[in-house]
Amino acid sequence: MKNHTEQQKSLSPLSQITNNNSGGRDFSGCNLSGIDLREVDLSGINFIGADLRGANLSGAILTGANLREANLSQANLRAANLREANLSQANLSEADLRQADLCGAFLWQAKLSSSKLWGASLCGVDLREADLSSAMLIEASLIEANLTRAILTDAELCGAMLIEANFNQANLTAADLRWANLIAANLSEANIENTNLKNAKMYETIMPDGIIHQHHIAFI
Repeated sequence: MKNHTEQQKSLSPLSQITNNNSGGRDFSGCNLSGIDLREVDLSGINFIGADLRGANLSGAILTGANLREANLSQANLRAANLREANLSQANLSEADLRQADLCGAFLWQAKLSSSKLWGASLCGVDLREADLSSAMLIEASLIEANLTRAILTDAELCGAMLIEANFNQANLTAADLRWANLIAANLSEANIENTNLKNAKMYETIMPDGIIHQHHIAFI
């Protein structure tokens, strides 16, 4: 008769994750590309460096999960709960994160180019030096998010909530910020060349030259 350790080794990664009695919580470096984990509770699991390309994680609970350096490119994370998750240096390029909850998540140097973040919650998120080029952040909430030195070239931020967000030294070249709420946001030393700020709310916003914008609506 197999002991508990032998039984666990014989289980597939999917069985280990979904079997409450398996005790499997460490999947660092595992190849889980294309795995279907829709609505599965994955809170606190270790996915450091795991290959989750194209995985279906829609509606999954990933609170506090460690996804540092994981490859989540083209993964489906729609409506997933990623609160307080560690996604530093993770690859989320072309991932679907629509309506996902990333509040308090750590995304330092994460790759989010061409990702879909429509309506996502990113309040208080650490996005320092993250690559959000061509990302779709329409009506996303980034209140108090830290985007210091982040790359947002050609990003779509129309109608986004950016109250008190920190864009210090960020690259916003050709980004779309129409109707975005930038009240009390910090754009000091940011690159806003060809950035569309038409109808953006910018009261007490710190502009790239250090001047505080005192008008409520920008028509530029």
